[in-house]
Amino acid sequence: MADSDCKKYLTLSGLEPLVVTPESNFINVGERTNVTGSRKFLRLIKEEKYNEALEVARHQVEGGAQILDVNMDEGMLDGVYAMTTFLNLIASEPDISRIPIMIDSSKWEIIEAGLQVVQGKCVVNSISLKEGEDEFKRQAKLIKRYGAAVIVMAFDETGQADNYNRRIEICKRSYDILVNEVNFPPQDIIFDPNIFPVATGMEEHRRNALDFFEATKWIRENLPYANVSGGVSNVSFSFRGNNVVREAMHSSFLFNAIKNGMNLGIVNPTMLEVYDEIDKDLLERVEDVLFDRRNDATERLLDFAESVKGQKKEQENTVQEWRNDSLQDRITHALVKGIDTFIIEDVEEARLQSNKPIEVIEGHLMIGMNVVGDLFGSGKMFLPQVVKSARVMKKAVAYLQPFIEAEKDGKQEFAGRILMATVKGDVHDIGKNIVSVVLGCNNYEIIDLGVMVPPEKIIETAKKENVDIIGLSGLITPSLDEMVYVSKALEKEQLDIPLIIGGATTSRAHSAVKIAPNYSNTVVHINDASRAVTVVGNLLQKDNKIYKNQIREEYDLFREQFLKRGKKKSYLSIEEARNNKFKVNWETTEIVKPKSLGIQVIKDFDITKLKDFIDWSPFFRSWDLHGKFPDILEDKIVGKQATELFADAQVLLKRIFDEKLLKAKAIFGLFEANSVNGDDIEIKDASGNVLDTFLTLRQQSKKSEGKPNIALADFIVPKASNEADYIGCFCVSTGFGTDELATKFEAEHDDYNSIMIKALADRLAEAFAEYLHKEVRTNHWNYAENENLSNEELIKENYKGIRPAPGYPACPDHLEKNTIWKLLNVEENIGVKLTDSLAMWPAASVSGYYFANPEAKYFGLGKITHDQVEDYSKRRGITIEEAKKWLNPNIAN
Repeated sequence: MADSDCKKYLTLSGLEPLVVTPESNFINVGERTNVTGSRKFLRLIKEEKYNEALEVARHQVEGGAQILDVNMDEGMLDGVYAMTTFLNLIASEPDISRIPIMIDSSKWEIIEAGLQVVQGKCVVNSISLKEGEDEFKRQAKLIKRYGAAVIVMAFDETGQADNYNRRIEICKRSYDILVNEVNFPPQDIIFDPNIFPVATGMEEHRRNALDFFEATKWIRENLPYANVSGGVSNVSFSFRGNNVVREAMHSSFLFNAIKNGMNLGIVNPTMLEVYDEIDKDLLERVEDVLFDRRNDATERLLDFAESVKGQKKEQENTVQEWRNDSLQDRITHALVKGIDTFIIEDVEEARLQSNKPIEVIEGHLMIGMNVVGDLFGSGKMFLPQVVKSARVMKKAVAYLQPFIEAEKDGKQEFAGRILMATVKGDVHDIGKNIVSVVLGCNNYEIIDLGVMVPPEKIIETAKKENVDIIGLSGLITPSLDEMVYVSKALEKEQLDIPLIIGGATTSRAHSAVKIAPNYSNTVVHINDASRAVTVVGNLLQKDNKIYKNQIREEYDLFREQFLKRGKKKSYLSIEEARNNKFKVNWETTEIVKPKSLGIQVIKDFDITKLKDFIDWSPFFRSWDLHGKFPDILEDKIVGKQATELFADAQVLLKRIFDEKLLKAKAIFGLFEANSVNGDDIEIKDASGNVLDTFLTLRQQSKKSEGKPNIALADFIVPKASNEADYIGCFCVSTGFGTDELATKFEAEHDDYNSIMIKALADRLAEAFAEYLHKEVRTNHWNYAENENLSNEELIKENYKGIRPAPGYPACPDHLEKNTIWKLLNVEENIGVKLTDSLAMWPAASVSGYYFANPEAKYFGLGKITHDQVEDYSKRRGITIEEAKKWLNPNIAN
């Protein structure tokens, strides 16, 4: 092939070149090195087990991946550090680095970090016109300078392309800009024209597949040398749970997409049927839908899909064959599968065969639970299944308890006693309860003190009950300081009990740097339930000195390295940071006055309206199943369990709606506002009287040239301009009734639904916040009256304006909740309270601000220096020590 011809084709490389010619087969992208799609990979990266993470990449290459997708987008990760580290390690592994890398991120700084270290010629995934032509061209020029290819999403300033004309319009516009203005090599452009679900029952979705095929064909014929990619699993979303239909849809869609010019993309090979082996009747109905050949295509496929399910009835009829097994096998099967239908009769049979009823627990039941523990530890069972197993175990033990007490024959021998508590001021306990259930399944006795537990009660109970381990949990950032206080109190009391730390805001870094130095005994951080069993087992083994010393040495080394790393970072003074603020052109910025100013209360909200606003991905994460919804339902590792969990969630959600089990309440206010003194926001009533002041914090890390140090106050017009601007704040809750339901489930020995109701209440609260924000944008404030976004676009926050929340990255100061509560009179109006540590009660509550400026964006404050802490303490009117308490862990070393 001549050089001039070679330049016409997409050419990528690791150590070896990959030339994508018309003769090339479809190029498959390996996606397991993606923290959003692989629970295992996320865990390895979080724990900095990069050597094991490299094995995931190696398996992808050995499995036939021709490009390796690497994504480090996760809220608790330092994405830049993780991407840089992992790509540098890949470069030293010839068997992995022989194929090209796809640097996949929604954050430009992570993409650029990857571009700076990646070996060979890579692909950037992705850029689009979403943020306008200037940003699109800036990013494209940098990608070109780094010598990479690029995936371009069919997305512009008004949203995703959702029909044929929009697809070709955006792709043509993007192509012309890239080729004619940026001089980007056209063969290095890969378009993703958006694969959307078909057979949804909605008229506007009928042409989703056909529009993709036709747009793909148009791109290949009209945009010379450009390539086309896509994620195939999206097309079959309507049939999740029916793998027979989904596999047929994927195969047919891919077959026809390739015929029309799609030449690379992400496909799960385990979810593909061989095209020629698809049942002819099924294929006909699938392709009727894909090509929109009949008005009744969707109905016919839905009917046929039910008949496919019907073919499995014979298998379903044989499902009870396990009832013919031996007694022990039946009990073990019931525990492993989480089936409680027959457990009482099986346990009664075991009791009659045993000398003492306690022997049934220590024998039959523990043999079964040991199998559960082994399967969970080896990754062959997942957390929701283990919680179901615990439900069966608890029902069995509850049945046996009266017989045990009647015979006065002692009590069950446990492997150890563990005290579990959510620390003072914090009300969140889903994670703690899950860990308790998992440990209980492994024969540990759990003493659960609940939520908002003061240190003195933890110490008193630990002594009285002679516990072997203390477990502390917390979700909000003030809980981090409370855990430090508890560790000091334990040391003062000279307790010799290992301490395990867990919860959303906790980390190995915080445990090593802030907690471990205060306590003579062992401190261990665990970040998921699966690790708890191993850690507790190691701590309680007879010869545990080696393990304890190893943990101490690891944490000492980690602390030393962490503190050194922190000192290398450069910071601006608070004045320098303010001089480098985010600058809005207020002369050209349109400021929209809300339709009505003041406070509105919503007390009798129809909670069923929230169903379509639920973001399900965090729901799965709360159960230790990691992946993006709906793709997680098809995940090769956790897909089956995720599908079962989702089905169970739908059952309970329907009960919540039908029986009105939960109450939803909300309050919001819209006010006149101005930024004052650089970082503060003055709030006024309709008459211009000052009501209160929001205090914001400013980034202080030294930025690259042209990058500002942002504070939320930058998005509000300064008072000196003599113009009025506006701000909103809100609180929503769907938690009223949650505790009562959870307690009822627990009384029935049903931890599974006790945890489920709390997880669903949390999801509904977030959905309520999303719903209310939409109502404010499009109705009450009305600055986005023509907005028309899908739920997916809402989840991705593709709207104008932001709703940051106190305690989160842009404003980690929880004290701002006090101002919101005072301004809106939240507790009196809707009953949501604040604890001493400013956690909201009920726990399924969300509060925050509304900013309408089109340039307003989310950001992370990062570390701040002591001059800002001192400045903040003066503005807040509190001591520097109090300020440090509330701003920890954002204070630089």
